[in-house]
Amino acid sequence: MKKITHLDYSQFLLVSQTNYTQTYFADHTDKFSHDQVNRLLREGELTPRKLRRQVRQELILSENGYILFDDTVLDKSHSFAIEVVRRQWSGNEKRVIKGIGVVTCVYVNPDIDRFWIIDYRLFDPERDGRTKIEHLLEMWRTLIHVEKLPFRTVLMDSWYASMEVIKTIEKAKKLYYCPIKINRQVSEDPAQPYQRVDALEWSTREVAHGKKIHMKKFPAGHQVKLFRLTVSTRRTDYVITNDMSQDDAKDTKEKSALRWKIEQFHREAKQVTGLEDCQCRTQRAQRNHIACAMLVWVRLNQRAQELQTSIYQVKQGLLSEYMKKQLLNPDISLSTA
Repeated sequence: MKKITHLDYSQFLLVSQTNYTQTYFADHTDKFSHDQVNRLLREGELTPRKLRRQVRQELILSENGYILFDDTVLDKSHSFAIEVVRRQWSGNEKRVIKGIGVVTCVYVNPDIDRFWIIDYRLFDPERDGRTKIEHLLEMWRTLIHVEKLPFRTVLMDSWYASMEVIKTIEKAKKLYYCPIKINRQVSEDPAQPYQRVDALEWSTREVAHGKKIHMKKFPAGHQVKLFRLTVSTRRTDYVITNDMSQDDAKDTKEKSALRWKIEQFHREAKQVTGLEDCQCRTQRAQRNHIACAMLVWVRLNQRAQELQTSIYQVKQGLLSEYMKKQLLNPDISLSTA
């Protein structure tokens, strides 16, 4: 039998429509056995570096670029023996579920309205002892000192609005826009006590142009610009930025909205690559599967750009010839009584 490679496995993830199991793969090829597929995932070692090398070949860079950080949970609610699975909060489910946490980094070129996944880390504190913030900072160091990609602004979720992350971004002389939780303690005046950010009073002018605040536990004199953004009738976001020249709430809202590009990536990767669907028990097999799924998204995204269509249409388009053939000459005919 031919020796299987990660490229073979990734090709399977790319073309399969609903079933991403090793058994399904082996059942639909004469080249590889189930044991070969299983051995590949258990013994190989794909890392985020492979993804970075692949993506770097097609990145279109911009001095106006954005770096997005966020995390997602791969749902493993029906898996009971996977090593890397742990109970954690899922933003999509709005509850604690069993799953694999993945911290992701996306590059956005706003000049051409395109984005790419450029790095990721698995949240596995039982094995590596690292927090999500430590994973973010590790990706940041790679971004700044290894990849050296041009960008201007960082967008991230409220989970990452820690003093360590914020000071790290400021030290690199980059801008950031980041929502903060409504119970964050802030002060408008050093002489006044701290209060919850959602308890602040806002004048009409401040709603339109923002206000300067100091956050509790940050160094004395450290200020950021705060904006209160109405997202819907039921939701108000409080967004901070170190761009002290920013005085337009509408522009702040538009910049912050780019953060949903990373949510788009999470959704697409789960729906078209089988990212969540590996049933292997070992953490190494899961890591290799996730790496392959990331590479598949990169290829589908590239193809979608070439065809000026969506990733979903590219994926579903693989069935077009099959549908044409079956409608013209069906393998199973429907006869009338």
